[in-house]
Amino acid sequence: MREQRTRRRFLAGVGSLGAVGLAGCVSSQDGGGDDTTDGGTDTTDGGSSGADSMTVFHAGSLEPPFGAAEPKFEEKYGVSVSREAKGSVASTKKITEQGRSADVLGVSDFRLIRDRLLPKHGDWYAIFATNAMSIQYREDSPGADDISTDNWWEVLSRDDVTVGHSDPAIDPGGYRAVMTMQLGTEEFDGSRLYDESTYRKLRDNSTVPTGTETNLEGQLEAGALDYAFYYQSISTSTDLPYVELQPEVDLSRATERYAKHYAKAKVTTDGETFTGAPIAYGVTVPGNAEAPDLGAKWVEYMITEPGRKILKSKGLQPVEPAVTAATDAVPERVANHAKEKSSLGPMKV
Repeated sequence: MREQRTRRRFLAGVGSLGAVGLAGCVSSQDGGGDDTTDGGTDTTDGGSSGADSMTVFHAGSLEPPFGAAEPKFEEKYGVSVSREAKGSVASTKKITEQGRSADVLGVSDFRLIRDRLLPKHGDWYAIFATNAMSIQYREDSPGADDISTDNWWEVLSRDDVTVGHSDPAIDPGGYRAVMTMQLGTEEFDGSRLYDESTYRKLRDNSTVPTGTETNLEGQLEAGALDYAFYYQSISTSTDLPYVELQPEVDLSRATERYAKHYAKAKVTTDGETFTGAPIAYGVTVPGNAEAPDLGAKWVEYMITEPGRKILKSKGLQPVEPAVTAATDAVPERVANHAKEKSSLGPMKV
């Protein structure tokens, strides 16, 4: 039986990823208050700064939930929100290298904030959502009638197949796609999905036609790609079929056992090396924010019930409650709805 899924089927079973993912996992290995129904009780405008507009930099995979949250947030606080969606690495560099100002930074890999933004360009962050890698395709893609969770590597390594993923240099979705392929060659519970020759064929068939994962869909529909590696939240946003991957390669499980396995994958691009780890999204108010009060309100909105509802509807799983490191720098309105931890699953917070 073909193990492919559509958006309707995924949403019917939403929540399973969160049950085995990051929410509530605590470990000592490196690697909240009650929610209100409206995301907070403060219904004033920009806060003490009096700002009536704000800027949000965010990952391409956060375009659906942040886009859905924008008009609701604007109406609630009477402000104007300007968003820029780009790969998480590139979004982070806008602040750390280009010196641009943003009131919110949301990334698909919280380590970009932890390791690159802090402490020079900020002093806190929250981990608020999880995801999983998947493979999407067209009904007429070569091998579409054969592909399943149990044999996706066999189909994608055929001579007549083109596989796309986003650019690892600017987008975690890109380096995670390569990690997924790498992990198929690594032993897990005494077996591996495929050998090195199959991995090399997968890489030979791979191309980077675009910067971020959100642009891959157009390439796929146009026939420039036969298959695309990207986040399951994106795969569920269209009616195109997709394949769920094994947990040992999809980067969805935040347990020490899986994280130790994920860490076997390493991707080096533009002189930077990224190590495999469970997918965990992070958000912060950068130190150069011009409207930090509004930035904190945005974070509060996304980690409370209104934002969590939106995240779920767009195929991501919220971390409930959101997680922060123990620091007095976390704004009170965020700290009230988050839990302080030193680690999340196997990862240092």
